[in-house]
Amino acid sequence: MGLTPTTRGVYAIAPTPFDESGEVDHASIETLVEFYRRSGVDGITVLGLLGEVAKLTDQESREVVRRFVSTAGDLPVVVGVSAPGFRQMAGLSDDAMAAGAAGAMIAPAATLSTDEQITQYFANACSAVGASTPVVVQDFPLNSGVRISTTVLARIFSDNDNAVVLKHEDWPGLDKITALRNLIDSGGMPQVSILTGFGGAFLDCEMRRGASGAMTGYAFPELLVEVVGRGLAGEFDAMQEAFDAHLPYLRYEQQPGIGLAARKYVLHRRGAIASAAQRVPTVALSEQSRAEVDHLIARLMPSA
Repeated sequence: MGLTPTTRGVYAIAPTPFDESGEVDHASIETLVEFYRRSGVDGITVLGLLGEVAKLTDQESREVVRRFVSTAGDLPVVVGVSAPGFRQMAGLSDDAMAAGAAGAMIAPAATLSTDEQITQYFANACSAVGASTPVVVQDFPLNSGVRISTTVLARIFSDNDNAVVLKHEDWPGLDKITALRNLIDSGGMPQVSILTGFGGAFLDCEMRRGASGAMTGYAFPELLVEVVGRGLAGEFDAMQEAFDAHLPYLRYEQQPGIGLAARKYVLHRRGAIASAAQRVPTVALSEQSRAEVDHLIARLMPSA
């Protein structure tokens, strides 16, 4: 169940369900996992940005991980373990792996500014979580403020055997996927799985560029599954047709601030979670925004 350099498919980034009082809704974790299982995903990722991880206490984070892993069973669960210090990172990672997680996702610290600092950071991080823990290197410069070149990524994956997956969220980033695939094919870096993000906004192009799949959140994960499956099979025309039908709503979820609110609202409407609540501070959907979302998803859920 552990991640490997040949991992492919869709790993749905899960939100953390809360009830209306702001407490973690553990019962909704179970319904959310079953929702993802029915959607056909290959795994689940928790404690990412979509999971409102910064709003959880350390104890809550560990409890959320254990509940997801125990509910998921044979469905692999990747855990975001980024933390200010390596000891914190190691503690959460050790707890997650002991519970049965498939790997740990790590983002660079925002203080990193040079190539040497970035490569050393990931060397320390990969060492901290342990050589037996598969690591997902999260490359999301719009959030972290850290830009990692293809050359530095090649060094990170070459120097750390347990770094096996790249969560690719650079923007614009399509040429970066091509450059990485060229490095892999030429022997300039080891084989690595490339799972893309951004809510699937560029997934059609990313699959054409050689992505291994997606590790992202979208309120219709079955669309991600179909696009990735058809892309890996080389069925690009059918892939594009499926993807295009979702574009009007998919773009709505990309809005900063209300994107998570929209996604939770739709997941609630689809029965995946009991409430669309977020933990404060948050940005809520206005009445007009909800009406817009209802209008957009009516095309995708005509019977709802």
